[in-house]
Amino acid sequence: MTYDPMYDLIPAYFAHEVSGYESTGYVSGEDWIDALPGLITALLSEWELEPVGRPSNGVCAVAIPVRLLGAGRDVVGVSGEGILKITWPHPEAATEHLALQTWNGHGAVRLVRADPARFAMLLERLHPRDLTRVDIDEACGVIGGLLAVLRRPPHPRVPSLTAYALRKADELREAPAVLPRRYLDQAAALAKELAERPAAEDRLLHTDMHYTNVLAAYRSPWLAIDPKPMAGDPAFEVAPALWNRADELGSGSQIRWSLRRRLEIVCERAGLDEGRARAWTIVREADNAVDAARSVASGGQAADARAHDRVSLAVTVIKAMND
Repeated sequence: MTYDPMYDLIPAYFAHEVSGYESTGYVSGEDWIDALPGLITALLSEWELEPVGRPSNGVCAVAIPVRLLGAGRDVVGVSGEGILKITWPHPEAATEHLALQTWNGHGAVRLVRADPARFAMLLERLHPRDLTRVDIDEACGVIGGLLAVLRRPPHPRVPSLTAYALRKADELREAPAVLPRRYLDQAAALAKELAERPAAEDRLLHTDMHYTNVLAAYRSPWLAIDPKPMAGDPAFEVAPALWNRADELGSGSQIRWSLRRRLEIVCERAGLDEGRARAWTIVREADNAVDAARSVASGGQAADARAHDRVSLAVTVIKAMND
């Protein structure tokens, strides 16, 4: 096989992990990774970009720092630099560009251009600093403030939260008892109730607003990245701020206080109803627990340990939302 220098822009661990992903209606991870060097080459050429730094990656996407040699320099600022983000095709990422277009840089990273068919976007370049080392109360305040800024009418093509809730009402009712049965039944009932008694407003939701999905910026203190868009009740947004940075929750009775404190801060800053936020958190954590348990089958001993920890965390959070 001929060596392709574009392989240097694909982190090895990322390539290994994604190669194991099964197709979710688009392409398998293995086939996508095989095609990725050619895709990077084509996008750099077509969009007149030059790589200028070490690439980074998330679970499903590679982000390559680039210098804009042609159109778009006026959008990204005086440095003329941006981020080429290319994502393994999957349903959650299919409408990311629509959310970023709707927000147009207000509270979120600015989209310079997109090729939805290739799951590719050119974004403004942000600082690598995120909220993980910021005091937790301050970090929750930042998240709540951004959620308030991002509250826009939804794009008509993003998925519906109501459809998600109705689907989960059925799935959680029929799920194996990976959690105490009363929690699964409660989550199923809440999902149905939340769908049938919707909030007063449908809004464009980020749905994955946690501490590493908020980055420092040149033009604003903090901006959101990596949305997984939905349209629906803004109270759905709070839960990721609760289950992330779980190692900072404390122990014993302090855990409940820490979780409720986070919820209170985010809801106050975002202007959200705490009762609905607690209910959505129960639904989302039950869903997370079922997904974690499902992942064990093909993941071996390490996956089994991760799933056990994730289910335990879900029980802890659900209990705190109920107490």
